[in-house]
Amino acid sequence: MACLIPHLFLFLPSIIYAQSDSMLYIGSSLIAGDPSFSPWRSPSDEFAFGFKQVEGDLFLLSIWYNKLDEKSIAWYAIHDQNPAPRGSKLEVTASSGLLLQSSQGGEPWKPSPISGVVAFGKINDDGNLVLLDSNSTTLWESFKQPANILLPTQKIEVNSLLSSRKSQNSYALGKFQLRLSEGNLVLNIISLPSTYTYEPYHVIQAYEGNQIVFDKDGFLYIMQRNGKRVNISEPESAYPTNAHYYQVTLNFDGVITVSHHTRNPSAFNATWMHFKKIPHNICVTMRGNYSSGVCGYNSICILNNDQRPSCKCPPGYSLIDSNNKYSDCKPNIQPICEGGENNLTNNLYSLRVLPNTNWPTQDYELFWPFTVEECKNACLLDCFCVVAVYRDNSCWKKKLPLSNGREDKNETSVSYLKLSTSSFGQGFDLPIPKGKKKPNTLVLVLSTLLGSFALIVLILVSLICRGYTFNHKEKLTGDFHPRESFGSSMRKFAFKEISEATNQFEEELGRGSCGIVYKGTMEVGPIAVKKFNMTEDGEKEFKSEINVVSQTHHKNIIRLFGYCDENKTYILIYEFMSNDNLARFLFSDTKLSWDIRTKITYGIARGLSYLHDECNTQIIHCDIKPQNVLLDEYYNPKISDFGLAKLLKMDQSRNRIETNIKGTTGYIAPDWFKSTRVTTKVDVYSFGVLLLEIICCRSNGEDVEVSEEGREILVDWAYDCLQQGRLNVLVEGDMEAIDDKERLERFVKVAIWCIQEDPSQRPTMKEVMYMLEEVVPVSSPPSPYPFNSICSQVSSM
Repeated sequence: MACLIPHLFLFLPSIIYAQSDSMLYIGSSLIAGDPSFSPWRSPSDEFAFGFKQVEGDLFLLSIWYNKLDEKSIAWYAIHDQNPAPRGSKLEVTASSGLLLQSSQGGEPWKPSPISGVVAFGKINDDGNLVLLDSNSTTLWESFKQPANILLPTQKIEVNSLLSSRKSQNSYALGKFQLRLSEGNLVLNIISLPSTYTYEPYHVIQAYEGNQIVFDKDGFLYIMQRNGKRVNISEPESAYPTNAHYYQVTLNFDGVITVSHHTRNPSAFNATWMHFKKIPHNICVTMRGNYSSGVCGYNSICILNNDQRPSCKCPPGYSLIDSNNKYSDCKPNIQPICEGGENNLTNNLYSLRVLPNTNWPTQDYELFWPFTVEECKNACLLDCFCVVAVYRDNSCWKKKLPLSNGREDKNETSVSYLKLSTSSFGQGFDLPIPKGKKKPNTLVLVLSTLLGSFALIVLILVSLICRGYTFNHKEKLTGDFHPRESFGSSMRKFAFKEISEATNQFEEELGRGSCGIVYKGTMEVGPIAVKKFNMTEDGEKEFKSEINVVSQTHHKNIIRLFGYCDENKTYILIYEFMSNDNLARFLFSDTKLSWDIRTKITYGIARGLSYLHDECNTQIIHCDIKPQNVLLDEYYNPKISDFGLAKLLKMDQSRNRIETNIKGTTGYIAPDWFKSTRVTTKVDVYSFGVLLLEIICCRSNGEDVEVSEEGREILVDWAYDCLQQGRLNVLVEGDMEAIDDKERLERFVKVAIWCIQEDPSQRPTMKEVMYMLEEVVPVSSPPSPYPFNSICSQVSSM
């Protein structure tokens, strides 16, 4: 008998915990829809865990607020079969902790992998479900595998995220995510059913952030590695956390809400109050590559008074899924392209005016200068065109599918939606009245010919009057023409607006060969105003820069807000970068830490990779140097100054020999001086030089003391130091860099590969990015030039 006593202690936890509804013991289970199985509850009954009925015979494995009448859900298990059918079973096991078995077969969900043997679990009063071993060490917790909600004391780490629901009534996986990326809070869209991530549509920046924290007092902030906080939201003082529940929700529409609810269910107006929404206007936030946007394809996003979006189909379109207003819209008719322009002018189509409406990312052709009537006719005569957008003598044509549609009172463009005249009837074909015969074929042919002839005459007269050379159709090509590449969301500012915003161009930020940059203030906040010289070179750089930057949207590319071109005055309005340019920190006593310099390196590489490989039109910057890398308040880098940039279509042959050398001495690739094709590899070379400057905090070719002879050319010196294993000499005692030896060596190797004299030996920027981020290994580079070893001489002094 005595020998059995020790074994009884193994079952003691189960015996004790079985007496408490808050404990989950091995072998216990729940059955969806079976009233004989009660949910597990927290000690004070604040939260409950189990199957919650959401619709008919469907149940959601979830945690809910048990004291609220509506039983609001605080957490749920995300899986492909959500919700689970009646009869599904949840079992507590030692190996996986929790195991969901569907009544229709299969195991749709279990916690993320657990290292250890589960002894028991419990639901805490903070809403956290935990699984523990026999030593009460936590093996898994719901706070570390969140769904779409954060509760007080919960954190988002680097490798975790919030995922939205599919819709208001569906708990299937949605397309929006909240995550911590590169030290910042980002909101992004994924391309379901894959996990491909689009670029962020909203970023809250915090240098070196390593946690998103929602603390016990209701403060939401990003915790930085240095212990400082970047505040996002704070609780309302009239609603303390001891009397109110607080939560942060990533909603199905991509908006974050911070909310509170009284803990007294019988109180007046006992409901969730949303006091903070992020972003402020999600409809206009979507400007880049975000899939369809907030709404489905061909839809229009409208911001409601509560700062939440709703969606509607434009006239002539209907929802593919009638039960989900956020789904795609389909055109009720399809355009006829057979028969050419004659068919299209035969009253088959009309245009519907949509004020304050735009789909800013779907331009495929631009006309300038154009009148409104010319713009409308251009769309009517093009079977691919479904919308024409007109503003400031510019006309943009758009084709299906339309994405990122929005209706905004601040939108100054006017959209003309092309509709079939038959869409107002019952069918596609225009009805023929009873008692009338179909028109004679000969009559149709003659009328069509006469109509076409008249149209041609009108067009010729218009061209003669206005000047053909200034009114030809402009396509989005690599040629540099004013306004050629503007997205239809690009705003044109009046000179008076800019003058007022800069207080008559009072505060100068800097000047270059083609103009001066001033600081100003507008509704968006501080701005940088680049005013070009009234010279031929100034006009040329203005056209080049706006053609290029207007086609980009990336967090490491400077953002262009708008432009002005009144009376030969050329101005660009950019976002303001509070930390000036990178050269200010590399070549002065104000030295940036190694961690910040590596962060800047990654950002520049990503920006260049985007320009070379991810734009519809390939962009070669041609002047990468520290002066053209701007830094925001958190030292996030943004590539700027595209005045020398070259546009190349992705399918362009690029066989033309470039004779006009572009760039800055010290950063110019040897390719420019040879009779060879100029490619993106010239930017790779410049990046290699810049990377060495970032590593060493000194300029390539800067003046040095006579005693330091051999160090005057940085690119030569760096290779020899790498060969000799003397990188400590290269960074001149920078202990942060020396302590990070592996990354330091990797960076130097990548830089040497980038500055190879033969462009075919240089990697692409995408390959550079992969090497820097350790996605692929970096082999030892060959000598970029046949120089003599000098590092050993310097190190022996």
